[in-house]
Amino acid sequence: MAEEVPKIPSIELSQNRFLLTSGPKETHAQAKEAILQKIKEDNMAPFYELICEEQGWTVDTELLNKMKAENEEVLKKLDEKLKDAEENLGETEISDTLLARAEHFAKIGDKEKSLTAYRVAFEKTVALGTRLDILFANIRTGFFYRDNDCVSRNIEKARAMIEEGGDWDRRNRLKVYEGAYLMTIRDFKGAADLFIATLSTFTSVEIMEYKDFVTYAVLSSVLALKRVDIKNKVIDSPEVLEVLHEIPHLEDYLRSLYAGDYAKFFVSLAALETSAMKRSWVLFPHYRYYVREMRIRAYAQLLESYRSLTMQSMAHSFGVSEQFIDKDLSKFISAGRLNCVIDKVNGIVETNRPDAKNAQYQQAIKQGDILLNRVQKLSRVINV
Repeated sequence: MAEEVPKIPSIELSQNRFLLTSGPKETHAQAKEAILQKIKEDNMAPFYELICEEQGWTVDTELLNKMKAENEEVLKKLDEKLKDAEENLGETEISDTLLARAEHFAKIGDKEKSLTAYRVAFEKTVALGTRLDILFANIRTGFFYRDNDCVSRNIEKARAMIEEGGDWDRRNRLKVYEGAYLMTIRDFKGAADLFIATLSTFTSVEIMEYKDFVTYAVLSSVLALKRVDIKNKVIDSPEVLEVLHEIPHLEDYLRSLYAGDYAKFFVSLAALETSAMKRSWVLFPHYRYYVREMRIRAYAQLLESYRSLTMQSMAHSFGVSEQFIDKDLSKFISAGRLNCVIDKVNGIVETNRPDAKNAQYQQAIKQGDILLNRVQKLSRVINV
C-alpha cells in the first residue's frame, strides 16, 4: 500500500486563496472564512501576514503574536531534537528531523525558509525514496505559490532520479504532478497522456481530489486526443465511468461531442466554463483559450461530414442563432483555423479541405531542395 503523503503545503488553502482573488464573487465569503480557519488551525503566522497585505486586511496583532509564539515553541523543540540526533543518534534520525523542520516551515506558509530547509534535508538524506519525497514537497510548494520555475526545476530533478530506480508509487505520483504542471502551462496533450496513464493508479490526493483529477483528465483529453482515442481511453474507461455521473455537466460534455449532439455540447461547455474552469486555479488562466479551441473542434467535426451545409442547419445543430454562427465561423476562418468558406448570398457553408496528397508532394519538394543544397555544399568542401 502506498504511503500517505502529507498535505503540506495545503493545496486546498491555495485554491481558496485563488477563489478569494480571482474566483466568482459568490465564492469570496466562504473562501475567506476557510482561509482564516486554516491559518488559525496551523498557526500560519507568515502566511497570515502575506494574505493580509495581499487582500488589504487589518492585521489582528493579538492573533499574529500568539501564532508566532506557537511557531517559535515548535521550532525550539525541533532544534533540540536535531541537536540530540546529531550528538547521539544516526543519519536516519538527523534526516527525519531536518525533514520535520522543513515541513513545519511549509505548514505555516514560510516559502523561503521551507525551501531552504528542504534543500538542507535533501543534502543530508541518502535514501532515494525520501529524496524524491522532498522534491515532491518542493513541487507542491511551487504549486501553492504559483511558482512554475520551482515546479519545473524539481520535476526535472525528480524525473532524473526516478530513472535511477524510483518505485512504482513515486513514478505514478510524478506523472500526476507533471500532468498538473503541464495543464498550468497549457500543454493539454502532454497532460492528457499522463493523466490517462495514471487513471487506475491515482493516489495523489495531496494535490487534488480524485473527482478533480478525473475532470482534468476528461477536459484535457477531449481537447487533445483523436475522436477514436477519446472513446477507447476515456469514455470506456472504468475509472472515469465510476465518478463521471457525480461531476456536474461532465458526462453530457464528454458524450455529446463524441455522439455529435452539438447543441447539448455547447450547453455543457458553457456550464463547465462557469462551474469548473473559472473556479480552478489550474484552468482559470486558460479557460478562454480552452473554450475557443473546443468550439473550433466541434465546428470542424461537424464540417468533416459535409461538402456544404446551410447556415440555418448548422445553427440548429449547435442550438444558436444564424448570426452567432456567422460571426463565430468568420472569426475562425479568417484566422485559418477552419477549412471552409461562407457563401452569404445563398446562406451556405462550403468546406475546402486541404488536399493531403498535394501537401505531401509540396513537403517532398521542400525536403528534396534541402537535400540538394546539402549535397552541393558537401561537394564544394570535397573539391577544395
